[in-house]
Amino acid sequence: MTAAIDQGVSLKAYNTFGVDVRAAHFAEVTDDAALLAALGYAKAHELPVYLLGGGSNLLLLEDLPGLVIRMASRGRRLLQAQGSRVLVEAEAGEPWHPFVGWTLDQGLGGLENLSLIPGTVGAAPMQNVGAYGVEVKDVFAGLTALDRQSGELQDFTLEQCRFGYRDSVFKREPGRWVILRVRFWLDREAPLQLEYGPVRQRLAEQGITEPGPRDVSEAICQIRREKLPDPTTLGNAGSFFKNPLVPAAKAAALSERWPGLVAYPQADGQAKLAAGWLIEQAGWKGYRRGDAAVHQHQALVLVNHGTATGAQLLALARDIQADIRARFGVELEMEANLLPAA
Repeated sequence: MTAAIDQGVSLKAYNTFGVDVRAAHFAEVTDDAALLAALGYAKAHELPVYLLGGGSNLLLLEDLPGLVIRMASRGRRLLQAQGSRVLVEAEAGEPWHPFVGWTLDQGLGGLENLSLIPGTVGAAPMQNVGAYGVEVKDVFAGLTALDRQSGELQDFTLEQCRFGYRDSVFKREPGRWVILRVRFWLDREAPLQLEYGPVRQRLAEQGITEPGPRDVSEAICQIRREKLPDPTTLGNAGSFFKNPLVPAAKAAALSERWPGLVAYPQADGQAKLAAGWLIEQAGWKGYRRGDAAVHQHQALVLVNHGTATGAQLLALARDIQADIRARFGVELEMEANLLPAA
């Protein structure tokens, strides 16, 4: 099989920041065979390879001289059941939120707290995406990935993925693995996770006293739409920075100086600080520099008002990092991936 390779393709429509850079070579692959053909083309022409999913956790910095491969495989299936638990598999190119909706249609709980997260199924374990007290690792059953070094397929267990906070082995070894399919253990009787954020409050306001997974999903969708800008109308990549982890003693010292500090104790003795609170206290919320800006309602989100370049958005992010370091002695790590790496 040969891959359909296009030349000089704008990537503006393939990243939620809406940054307009071009790929020298571009292929959209819908199955394993097309992926292997595209990788073969890149090898034959000695081209670097860049992988794209939904482009939702990505900042493109400049034109890409190699081959951009967009994962567009589709397919979702129920594999087996063990009592109330059901093993579900989806292809990497499946859009994440519609996939979550499909699992709810099957009467399965577990992913409802991750509703309305942009991106694809294949990108979810890469970042170990999480929201409202749930992370992908909590319902993860396994995945199949292509090892570009050996050319072989490998199945990964939960332990082999080495999941961390917005982290995984796939993120730590960039360029090596191409995630093809992901599996999840979901449950028809899954207990609901309602303690994180305003989810329970929103359900109570709606008079829902005995919620199901669908109710939780709809409540979270409402909350996310209120808090986060829609990338189809205002370019953004969601939360641009991770919530920093610091020793509990440092968090206590910061709380003495800034009594309103938002910090969440962690099981390992650290504390997770709310990056958005730090950025807002430093005066960056709503700041605009040309078309690169910090969202006026959510300080954790950088936005593109139209024509900002990746370099301009990155410069703004680095200025914020430097200011938070100087004010609080805290390092902010970018959650968004930079392409090419800077």
